[in-house]
Amino acid sequence: MHAVILAGGKGVRLRPYTTALPKPLMPIGERHAILDIVLEQLAARGFTSVTLSINHLGTLIRAFVGDGSRWGMEVGYVEESVPLSTAGPLFLIKDELPEHFLVMNGDLLTDLDHADLIARHRRAGAPLTVATAAQTTQMEFGVLDVVEGRVVGFTEKPAYRHRVSMGIYAMARKTLAPYPPGLALGFDRLIQDLLRQGEFPHTYEFEGVWLDIGRPEEYDEANRRFGELEPALLPLRREVAA
Repeated sequence: MHAVILAGGKGVRLRPYTTALPKPLMPIGERHAILDIVLEQLAARGFTSVTLSINHLGTLIRAFVGDGSRWGMEVGYVEESVPLSTAGPLFLIKDELPEHFLVMNGDLLTDLDHADLIARHRRAGAPLTVATAAQTTQMEFGVLDVVEGRVVGFTEKPAYRHRVSMGIYAMARKTLAPYPPGLALGFDRLIQDLLRQGEFPHTYEFEGVWLDIGRPEEYDEANRRFGELEPALLPLRREVAA
């Protein structure tokens, strides 16, 4: 199994931390970088090769990961000369990818089973499978139901439940075929293109640990909770040690 890890972002929302370190190398706990945890999880789930998409401070990521032998995997790199958003880097390597592969952001902490995501994606025959998590949005205002200028209902500060993309995908290589190398495109646009073509993505609904390390408060929360979360994030390491 093969995974592409998107590790080229500038981490603007995490400044000033990311002026010196790329976001995937931000330390978590006392012994880990985020990317270290991600690679260890993938190796434990049976992934044998990874492509790292790098740009911002990419030389530091190359120095940290090397050829991947530390995790028992083969690691290659694709470097963006200009920012290509989230899906764009895949167009540069589309001829090198297997028929089905994993794509994920390099700044996520989750106990999702990446191998199970790939397996379900293969069985479904979907062009793209999006891992989703449930999130609640709490409105800060009273919400009016209005019909023809009349208030027909009122809810004080309601909470809405949504399924959101986790930034983890299983993909079929053929989905990349229409796009030329060098095109900057995000997964949002890619999904919209598939919907217009009647090629509907599937979902993989997930209810476990998911932390998107995007802002300083989220990063600080991940560090505060890491002692509690480590058994879920790295259970296979503990089994091997036992």
